[in-house]
Amino acid sequence: MPVPGKVAWSAALASVCVLWIWSTASPAQDLQPATAEAVSYSAPMELMYDKPYASVMVNGHGPFRFLIDTGTGTQALVSPDLADALAMPVVGHARLTDPSGLGKQRSEVVLIRSLRIAGVEFAEVKAIRHKLYGEGENCQGVLGFTLFKENLLTLNFPERRIVLARGEIEQDGSGSVLPFRMPDGVPIVALRIDGKHVDAQIDSGGTGLSLPEPVAAHLKFLSTPIAFGNGESLATRFQIKAARLRPDVRLGRYSFRQAFVEINPAFPLVNVGSTPLAKFVVTFDQAKMLIRLSSQEKTLHLDASPTQLELINEPKRGASDRKLVPVG
Repeated sequence: MPVPGKVAWSAALASVCVLWIWSTASPAQDLQPATAEAVSYSAPMELMYDKPYASVMVNGHGPFRFLIDTGTGTQALVSPDLADALAMPVVGHARLTDPSGLGKQRSEVVLIRSLRIAGVEFAEVKAIRHKLYGEGENCQGVLGFTLFKENLLTLNFPERRIVLARGEIEQDGSGSVLPFRMPDGVPIVALRIDGKHVDAQIDSGGTGLSLPEPVAAHLKFLSTPIAFGNGESLATRFQIKAARLRPDVRLGRYSFRQAFVEINPAFPLVNVGSTPLAKFVVTFDQAKMLIRLSSQEKTLHLDASPTQLELINEPKRGASDRKLVPVG
């Protein structure tokens, strides 16, 4: 997965949890539209294993491929190679952890003078310099959710477009507009499973629909959950189980019928990754704390995420330099 605090599976599936960051460098940004008359900007959005990527110009160089990750609660992350190649100055430090609370890492904060995406320029962006675990071959950086706090951010998965715009979302009573909260810079909404409300992260940098064990323990499945793979985050290593739910999962007016879910013992919240979002146009309004979902289907089918398979017995693809605490 792309960043510490994300989860890397050694199985046919990948899921995520939010990256929490405490930074000693205060973020700042300045939005500069390409033209004064324009009110929205659009650019192609590349999907790999359902996750969204975009081309980004950094300090006038590039383009570079960055993951668009609403599950990262900071402005940006950059790979050490890119930070060093562009001589990004260090302006502070940040402590990284994941929601398990079992480990922390200290990383440098570097300054990006100019970051340009979809015709919109962000200035003086503070980025965490860190190895992008599981994403090193796919991209050179990550665009976090808080980078877009002054914009309406739209991820149009069906048409593979990212749109940045001025404006606001209005409640329309249709069930397509939901409130969210973001205590750690990541949007959290209420899902409804078997008549019960549960908090869920909307995480475009993740993949599948992941349930914590305490939530899964109260649900019925079409078959007994079975061992599916092994997960690893910033601080923890754990086993993942998987099965199909018997009850539907409701996200506003939309339902996932007998969804394929993974179950993990390490993290406290449900995680809605990019595979569940794949048939939606998703717009975030951080000023009003609203998310708008639009899909041609009201009842959706959810299978396992199309992720690279790493067989249990094959050699490890990359050695971890983290100290891991077993969970479960």
